[in-house]
Amino acid sequence: MSTTTCQVVAFLLSILGLAGCIAATGMDMWSTQDLYDNPVTSVFQYEGLWRSCVRQSSGFTECRPYFTILGLPAMLQAVRALMIVGIVLGAIGLLVSIFALKCIRIGSMEDSAKANMTLTSGIMFIVSGLCAIAGVSVFANMLVTNFWMSTANMYTGMGGMVQTVQTRYTFGAALFVGWVAGGLTLIGGVMMCIACRGLAPEETNYKAVSYHASGHSVAYKPGGFKASTGFGSNTKNKKTYDGGAHTEDELQSYPSKHDYV
Repeated sequence: MSTTTCQVVAFLLSILGLAGCIAATGMDMWSTQDLYDNPVTSVFQYEGLWRSCVRQSSGFTECRPYFTILGLPAMLQAVRALMIVGIVLGAIGLLVSIFALKCIRIGSMEDSAKANMTLTSGIMFIVSGLCAIAGVSVFANMLVTNFWMSTANMYTGMGGMVQTVQTRYTFGAALFVGWVAGGLTLIGGVMMCIACRGLAPEETNYKAVSYHASGHSVAYKPGGFKASTGFGSNTKNKKTYDGGAHTEDELQSYPSKHDYV
């Protein structure tokens, strides 16, 4: 899979996951009344993070928000906080990922900057998905605990006869939406981190090569010939030949007949 395709798929999955987290947080059916022992009832109750609702058999539904904060269970407040943090992180990661897409060019942004932004958005999506999954799981654990405690209180008589009737709550649709949304956001974040590797510039290792300037004097020995060259203001070139020939200075010391013309 190419880097652009991986990035776009991760972006779309993260959008779906974030939308699911928002929908799950606003839904009222986090816990619904268990109708196992009483399938026919005129009143159906369900609760969410922000309000509790009652639906009658006539179709009329009445919802009442929670007017208190300190009076709510601590676990419910923790679930609220986790879902809100997940939504905020997902929204920030979504904004960052828009500018990090490889198919979108903004000014003269380099691939290294896009790689860093992609990695940042991926980490935010991962944390957002984990917050959503953790919040939904905490609420589900609270429901399971209350369900079995209510069941134990109901069947506490001789021969298992029912002495008290209590309303038990089971999983609502919002829990499954939250689990799926958190998983999509988590997968999108992982794919964003994978796409970051394709955007990062490859590091090339160059072997160091040292260049040395040639020396001032180079000696050649082609068949007995020897020449020495030097560069300097006061240095005179000298040539020596086999057979004891005179130097160039000695040849120039004797004037020729053309010097007197």
